[in-house]
Amino acid sequence: MFTKERMKAALETMLFVWGRPLAAKDAANALNISEQECTDLLLELAGEYDEAGRGIRIRRMGRSFQMATDPANGSFVRRLCTPVKVKRLSQAALEVLAIIAYRQPVTKGEIEAIRGIRCDRVVEGLRQKDLIRECGRSTGVGRPILYGTTDTFLQQFGFATLKELPEINDIGDVIGIEEDEEGADPRQIRMKMEE
Repeated sequence: MFTKERMKAALETMLFVWGRPLAAKDAANALNISEQECTDLLLELAGEYDEAGRGIRIRRMGRSFQMATDPANGSFVRRLCTPVKVKRLSQAALEVLAIIAYRQPVTKGEIEAIRGIRCDRVVEGLRQKDLIRECGRSTGVGRPILYGTTDTFLQQFGFATLKELPEINDIGDVIGIEEDEEGADPRQIRMKMEE
């Protein structure tokens, strides 16, 4: 036979794992004790939670019990669970990210040569979002920083590896551009994006 404290610990574990209301009868069967003994232990455990002022309480619902949050903490739970607004990447950020993904490691100068426009702020924004990272320095003049994608980039876009990136010919489908001609030059994609 288990000690009273050991049985209360077991009940606490069962309540936590079960998630929904746990019938005292089912918990009693698991502990091999009577339903009344189990109910008494659960009520005692609930009292201990209340006395300690814990953020988790044990709530009785008829002949069942369930772990629940302390109603006094409801505002904190609501703030935590309020959906975070997902910020979408701008068109410029998507273009720069695509260039880095396909050409990495790549310098800002190379990105700017492809886009025809400066990209300092966009690169910094992508770096702050942990979508790209510095991955060394070029051997070119001034030894500019090389950029590549991160594991966060792979996770956010649903790739296991960079090998799963779509073929560059299919990039229009990926970013939602309809091509007039099959197999259009990727440079035309950029022009279409600017239209």
